[in-house]
Amino acid sequence: MTAFVIGAAVLAAAAVWIVLAGLRPRAAASRGADAARVNRDALKAQLQQLDQDLAAGTLDADAHARLRTELARRLLEAPAEEALHDARVGTRTRWALLLAVPLLAAALYAAVGNPQALKPGAAAAQRELTQQDVEAMVAKLAERLDKQPPGRVEDLEAWTMLGRSYAVMQRFAEASRAYGRALQLAPDDPQLLADQADVMAMLQGQSLEGEPLKLIEHALRLDPSQPKALALAGSAAFDRKDYAAAAAYWERALAPAPADSEFAQGLARGIAEARKLAGTAAPATPGRGSADAKTAAGPDGAGEAPAAAIRGRVSVAPALAARIAPGDTVFVFARAASGPRAPLAILKRPASALPFDFTLDDTQSMAPQLRLSAFPQVIVGVRVSKSGDALPASGDLEGEAGPLPHRRDGVDLTIDRVRP
Repeated sequence: MTAFVIGAAVLAAAAVWIVLAGLRPRAAASRGADAARVNRDALKAQLQQLDQDLAAGTLDADAHARLRTELARRLLEAPAEEALHDARVGTRTRWALLLAVPLLAAALYAAVGNPQALKPGAAAAQRELTQQDVEAMVAKLAERLDKQPPGRVEDLEAWTMLGRSYAVMQRFAEASRAYGRALQLAPDDPQLLADQADVMAMLQGQSLEGEPLKLIEHALRLDPSQPKALALAGSAAFDRKDYAAAAAYWERALAPAPADSEFAQGLARGIAEARKLAGTAAPATPGRGSADAKTAAGPDGAGEAPAAAIRGRVSVAPALAARIAPGDTVFVFARAASGPRAPLAILKRPASALPFDFTLDDTQSMAPQLRLSAFPQVIVGVRVSKSGDALPASGDLEGEAGPLPHRRDGVDLTIDRVRP
């Protein structure tokens, strides 16, 4: 069986595996997930992916027709949806499946796929697959990768796909090993860091404390808006009963999520529970980008009456305006005037939004011990990144204000210099 047929078969079987194996429940707080609903959502996502591949020219019409017919049949045969059980957002495996299955669909094509090579003779891959079939195919992929010389950059997507396959199969030790190999090739990939944190948490009794939390914090330093890292950071905050912080992390993860996605719906339920336990305002509705929080605290969804908050406006010096492209990324952050240089709060905006108003407060913290309210004097900075990377690089455009007290309104933050 070729690498692509292996990958295509795993792709077709991913949703079936979820039904066969079931979802590993979190502690007693969760009442389980609706596997049939996840199955149908995954099949719909795969149908959309096939259509996109056809439009992009990476899949010929015959192969598209065969695969689409098979997936459509599976969708029609899928069990009717039952009433969804409310499950707490902290259900780690639920997040893993909801985030991993659509990514797995794309990664299978990118990592091992040659869609043009899918000929009529490969139709056997479309037969009904058992749990044993899936395990055998994933084992073949793992065997192929193990035979490759270590450190091959071209194997990055293959190791990532293997890790996600193992995670869907709830073989978390193997998933962690595969993610570890991928992270050797891309140590600063925020998605990989979040994926590794997730499976490592499962290996230590669904606890995010220790190394998983360090990986999450690293991912958020690299990309403060990484959805899975934000979701897991919210779960960690919920576990330590910091319900306001949990809601804040999940609000940030919710903002870009499609309103009708299971991910958004689960986040909204978790936000509602966290806010209820914290005794704060009503939660956001999926797709509204945490509208309720924004009503209470201004355009950046800062939360209710934070202990520390800095508000102001970012602008660009006329001499540098021509050097900023609409697709650049703007990071606004606060760091301690005296103490650690790690950001205490950070937000991310597209450069096309310039000039814009901002709010920094404790809800944008990336680590419990590094909060704006813990440092009376801070430096507020802004940086424009061409790459979208949160880490500074030569040629970035920057600006700075301070030292300032950690409660201040009307801060003028101007992008006025080039990083050497």
